Amino acid sequence: RYEPTWGSLDARPLPAWFDEAKFGVFIHWGVFSVPSFGSEWFWWYWQKEKREPYVKFMDANYPPGFSYEDFGPLFTAEFFDPNQWADILKASGAKYVVLTSKHHEGFTLWGSKYSWNWNAVDVGPKRDLVAELATSVRNRTDLHFGLYHSLFEWFNPLFLEDATNAFNTSKFPTSKSLPELYEIVTKYQPEIIWSDGDGNAPDTYWNSTGFLAWLYNDSPVRDTVVTNDRWGVGSICAHGGFYTCSDRYNPGRLLPHKWENCMTIDRGSWGYRRDARLRDYLPIEDLVKQLVETVSCGGNLLMNIGPTHDGRIAVVFEERLRQVGSWLEVNGEAIYGTKPWRAQNDTVTPGVWYTFTPKEGKVNALFLNWPVSGILELGEPQAKPGETQVKLAGYRELLKWVALGEKGMVIALPQLTPQQMPCQWGWTLQLTDV
Repeated sequence: RYEPTWGSLDARPLPAWFDEAKFGVFIHWGVFSVPSFGSEWFWWYWQKEKREPYVKFMDANYPPGFSYEDFGPLFTAEFFDPNQWADILKASGAKYVVLTSKHHEGFTLWGSKYSWNWNAVDVGPKRDLVAELATSVRNRTDLHFGLYHSLFEWFNPLFLEDATNAFNTSKFPTSKSLPELYEIVTKYQPEIIWSDGDGNAPDTYWNSTGFLAWLYNDSPVRDTVVTNDRWGVGSICAHGGFYTCSDRYNPGRLLPHKWENCMTIDRGSWGYRRDARLRDYLPIEDLVKQLVETVSCGGNLLMNIGPTHDGRIAVVFEERLRQVGSWLEVNGEAIYGTKPWRAQNDTVTPGVWYTFTPKEGKVNALFLNWPVSGILELGEPQAKPGETQVKLAGYRELLKWVALGEKGMVIALPQLTPQQMPCQWGWTLQLTDV
């Protein structure tokens, strides 16, 4: 049994499914999806920091005295079709999904007993959005279902009172945050608990180790659940299950601990923004690059979309997800279930990243630029004449190659028209016996 100490909890092995999955989809959805302006931090920027664009937006578009709480009933979700969402998630090639059950605004997407009149069953959609998505994902896909949960809430009076007391009192975690965590685990049995928002309070204030000990010892998901590292000041990149270290974390090198790169398709926001421009959305080439670099360095990629207040996954997000899925249909063997190789990227040709498939003993060289010459030079693999074979994923015939002394090889790529290409945006060479 695990003790409620970091020493004991950190020794728990990460369930194997998470490392093998490699790719997940993050969904930021909540009351902030109603103004859908600027950022999911809308309430904080408008009311606390009084940032000019937010104040002007409210003055121009809403009556005097309109409060953030007044957005609650406008979070309607009338077009929310959990089956359609599940089908898009499946088509993306993702192996897990993480939904924001509650963001820093404190609004819960389930009918929480601890969030009276500030939840999706009492206000707005009048639906248990967490339950609906969990059911559809489990019935229609093989994705693991996970939940994001914010520890703190910007304007909760109990939290503000504890903060004033320098966190020597703990009214908020004992009456709100912890009961919610126990509630979502017992009710929805998520296989990921993605914690966030420490509110500048230590893990002792949140009783994070007590909760995690229960989660790992006695909860209904104790054998399969994975957790991240955001459990209080000082725990990020140091304690918990997998490390997130910071938003959009992509170190470009191998790390000694399992990590995740959580990033957004919309460069500027995690929630939906009506004011986003096309240039704000990462093109598919960038998303494939992020995936390849992240997996090569031992990480998982968690790619975020922000649905609309009425429950739609905007067409641009759906397109990106389906594009990633079509790419993974061809190159998935070089991503799912792989391990980092001895070299992460090539020493001679930039834009070449390596993964290793232990089952077949294959080295995968993922290259992001198709060379004009049709010749690809790799500095890292040591080829064995007469034994090494080179295959292009999605193309039938073996490729010709020449060894370069002790280390390195030159590979002749097939001459293909754009229509004959097995995929776009990045390709995989499968090397056996190197």
